[in-house]
Amino acid sequence: MSTEQGPINAVPTNIITGFLGVGKTSAILHLLSHKPADERWAILVNEFGEIGVDGSLFSGQHAETQGVFIREVAGGCMCCAAGLPMQIALNQLLSRAKPDRLLIEPTGLGHPKEVLQVLAAEHYRTVLSLQKTLTLVDARKLTDTRYTTHETFNQQISVADTVVGNKLDLYSEDDRARLSAYVQAHGQPHAKVIFSQHGEIAPSQLQGATATELFKAHHHHHPQSDKPLASEAAMPERGFIKAMNEGEGFNSVGWRFDAGKTFHYDTLFTLLSGLRVERMKAVFITDMGIFAYNLTADALTEVELDDCLESRVEIIDTGLHDSLESQLLGCLTD
Repeated sequence: MSTEQGPINAVPTNIITGFLGVGKTSAILHLLSHKPADERWAILVNEFGEIGVDGSLFSGQHAETQGVFIREVAGGCMCCAAGLPMQIALNQLLSRAKPDRLLIEPTGLGHPKEVLQVLAAEHYRTVLSLQKTLTLVDARKLTDTRYTTHETFNQQISVADTVVGNKLDLYSEDDRARLSAYVQAHGQPHAKVIFSQHGEIAPSQLQGATATELFKAHHHHHPQSDKPLASEAAMPERGFIKAMNEGEGFNSVGWRFDAGKTFHYDTLFTLLSGLRVERMKAVFITDMGIFAYNLTADALTEVELDDCLESRVEIIDTGLHDSLESQLLGCLTD
């Protein structure tokens, strides 16, 4: 695609969705590693928490000079308030990137039907070409009623052109068959089921127009208030910001720390390793370098980053963790 000024037309667009901790970010990072060198890809990422970490994680591994453009929408389902937060972010991203492909990652607690509705609106019909929707699923969760009775979990499967059974290396003998049967019962007739490890999905799985029927969908989120976004607010004199969110049966709490604050690597790693929460993502500036952390029920992973603007951490769980702020402050070097 030319980067010169001109109309943006029929950008191939994929939604990559899935519940908390299933490996969506890993899948997108894997796809980016296979991006043709001469193409420009745009990533619109949505986070349930108010702080926003994924944007820093992506940009810490892929730069705009490499043809990768990131825009983040934090603070809950980005299709709320008539899709306005999503539309603003999407329009800005498309204008800046003029991409050859657009990948959209809704929050694991978001509503992909409504996201599809925004993308199918009249304004985007010539701008975007809606291609396959991929839903990542951890088939082990199909024995847990917290997932199988969760409206969002089932909606993510119901909109998929392709359901990806991720974390295959951790499955039992019956998990593959259980996922195929669940998709047959709850997915679309055309939906395909594939399997992967560590989010390793072939780029060819993105190709082809979506066959998902676009229909009017509604959910029960309240419109977002006009309060300043914690992910973009000016840093106060104390050097950190805390923000919380709740919905879909989960709570989030997160912090941003001024770039001048450095964390003790060893103390921080011990703290993060001991967390028992549904989900944690973070980027930290430490005395040993800059690192991204990703905690799921399976493991804590660590990746060294080239750069980040500031330290950020976001935790999602079914309850709040009141002592975490003092523990994080205790990890600072000053």
